[in-house]
Amino acid sequence: MAVRARQNSYITQPAAPEHQQKQQVKKQGIKRKKAIFTVKEKMLFIAFVVMVAVLAVTILHKQSSIQQTTMEIQEIESQITEIEKQNVDLKVQVSELSTYERIWEKAKALGLTLNEKNVKVVPGE
Repeated sequence: MAVRARQNSYITQPAAPEHQQKQQVKKQGIKRKKAIFTVKEKMLFIAFVVMVAVLAVTILHKQSSIQQTTMEIQEIESQITEIEKQNVDLKVQVSELSTYERIWEKAKALGLTLNEKNVKVVPGE
């Protein structure tokens, strides 16, 4: 058996001059990096941020108007309770002032007398 010698199958190229190497390096350096986000994606992101901001401001405005309305309701309720107390006090005063004895005393003080012939009975309710 014969042993064959193995030959190198690749060819070596002569070294390129320096200025060609610099041009190759420059060409490689000029390559642009691919943008992570496209212009449309950036615009959509900005639109989303603006939309979120507008919604946040709207929600805050609605919350403040709700709080203001709640405060007005509480104020009106306190006024209602105060007026109800006044009404109860006035009803008590009316019942005290409209007693028969008190009316009779006021009539005597004004010089009025009770005449049975002038009394007319009206059917009551």
